[in-house]
Amino acid sequence: MRHRKPLCALAFAALVATGCGSSPPADSPDPSPDPSPATTSPKDLCTALITKWGRQIYDSGKETYGDYQSMGLSNGQYLILRDTLDLARAERSRHGGDAGRKLLTREARERCAKRYRHGQPSGGPWV
Repeated sequence: MRHRKPLCALAFAALVATGCGSSPPADSPDPSPDPSPATTSPKDLCTALITKWGRQIYDSGKETYGDYQSMGLSNGQYLILRDTLDLARAERSRHGGDAGRKLLTREARERCAKRYRHGQPSGGPWV
């Protein structure tokens, strides 16, 4: 009897997932297929990660970068982050905070595009 509730919940979940076995009425038009799930290219994911962490560190004013693994970055992505932050900080000292943010975004996009120009970086995804 202990298993009755979990089994009922599992059965209910299966029925809901399959639409309870119902089908559309015969006179209804064919349902359109579900759209494919969107995927993010490695280049765009790299750009988003570098930009997110770069802005967070840049705006905090901290000089430390943090642990790349806890950020979900590969070693190569971490190097891009460090380099772009160094450039953005130098730009901030010359032309102000907004100029540094723009440079950070631009450099992240360009460097990630270069890194992933063939789909995946050479040496594997964590290099």
